[in-house]
Amino acid sequence: MPAHSDRLAGAGLGLRRALLGPLLSGEIPEVDFFEVAPENWIGVGGRLGRQFRELVAQRPLVLHGLSLDIGGTDELDTALVRAVRGLMDDTGASLYTEHLSYCAADGHLYDLLPLPFTAEAVTHVVERVQRVQDIIGAPIALENASYYAQPHAEMTELEFITEVVRRSGCDLLLDVNNVYVNSINHGYTASAFLQALPLDRVRYIHVAGHYDEAPDLKVDTHGTSVIEPVWSLLAEAYRLLGPVPTLLERDFNLPPLVELLREVGQIRRLQAADSVGLQGCAHG
Repeated sequence: MPAHSDRLAGAGLGLRRALLGPLLSGEIPEVDFFEVAPENWIGVGGRLGRQFRELVAQRPLVLHGLSLDIGGTDELDTALVRAVRGLMDDTGASLYTEHLSYCAADGHLYDLLPLPFTAEAVTHVVERVQRVQDIIGAPIALENASYYAQPHAEMTELEFITEVVRRSGCDLLLDVNNVYVNSINHGYTASAFLQALPLDRVRYIHVAGHYDEAPDLKVDTHGTSVIEPVWSLLAEAYRLLGPVPTLLERDFNLPPLVELLREVGQIRRLQAADSVGLQGCAHG
């Protein structure tokens, strides 16, 4: 098993199968860590499995799940969680993360759907998170999700996220693109929302692109480049948190690797700028 540190740092890249060859064929100093969906790699052998393990042996790895259904009412898939734990042991992955949403109802729905913002839903999610953490043997992190309609709300999204994190003992995977997308779609101020999150529980950050359906409707696709307002929100997150480890997500419409690395480089530049700013304050 690779002996990676539990401490992530720097700028990361979401690892997709189409990137295995390009990433293995050259130097990639821009990339400090990788993230994969465990469902795509559990039990994978052969050439792909060898390439995957060769690549992730070089850098820290985190797992970002797609199908745990942490907020759903179907029976919790403990077999999946045990398989994730096995992949963590096999690869040295330091963290398992998922989405604060649900994705099943008498079977998998292949979409991430919003939970009701209610005390009952908080209690339900907390119980399931704690069961997952018992199997993993460590806190997981949940990502603030994008959503387009809210089925029922007795509390705000901020209150819901904060209560789940506080009561479950899990951490937060902060997706700044989701904050931006939701702020447009639901009419709130992204910077105020960001500042009010339980930032002391942030393990790392996601940044990604989205699709402009209309001026007041943004769709979280991970299929385009990151836009300037999202970069600005990421810079604000660094001002609040310091240069937290940050990963570039790109799930489809993959450009040449050099273009992805250019965006990873932008993460590193923002992190470096924040570090310089913090040093200036310390010496001022």
